[in-house]
Amino acid sequence: MKVLIIDDHPLVRKGLSSTLSFEEGIEKIQEASNVEEAVGILGRDKPDIAVVDLKLGKEDGLKIVEAAKKNKLKTRFIILTSSIKKEDYLRAEKCGVDGYILKEAYMEDIIYAFHVVERGKKFIDPEILQYEKSENEEGDLSQLTPREREILEEVSKGLSNMQIAEKMFISENTVKKHVSSILSKLELKDRTQAAIFVKDLSV
Repeated sequence: MKVLIIDDHPLVRKGLSSTLSFEEGIEKIQEASNVEEAVGILGRDKPDIAVVDLKLGKEDGLKIVEAAKKNKLKTRFIILTSSIKKEDYLRAEKCGVDGYILKEAYMEDIIYAFHVVERGKKFIDPEILQYEKSENEEGDLSQLTPREREILEEVSKGLSNMQIAEKMFISENTVKKHVSSILSKLELKDRTQAAIFVKDLSV
């Protein structure tokens, strides 16, 4: 897999590049600091995933996504930004990005988002999910973030925290925190009740 990291801050690029270099399956990581440089690499090397800063100095990172879509490139795009503005998120959605995550997120959450997008799914940071709440969500489940719903599903299958952590590319401690949050939000006492809760929903 080939990855392109686009950010106008060298430290951010180097940090992401260093972290992703340890991920299995990544054979090449390239960097770009502006729209012109990024579009050139996209057209020439056609990376599988591009991580794009929304604001590249005075340039708009979404111009890169638009150019790639116009040229029908199959690159998947993850927006990595410090902006929580609704209009920025909606613009990114309109462009058809595959992921949107805040720079304030933990590195393991950024890696998690990367692997979600790698699998062909979409990842939206829970902090901005308020902008696209579905009216069709089950009542109680609407309290849970997408990550919590995914972990709840794994808990219902009888997986341990360690097994869930390995499957979802996050730490066991993070899984414990999510499980605790799930039980609290759903007013359940333990994992057994959680499993029964999911089973009842599917009946």
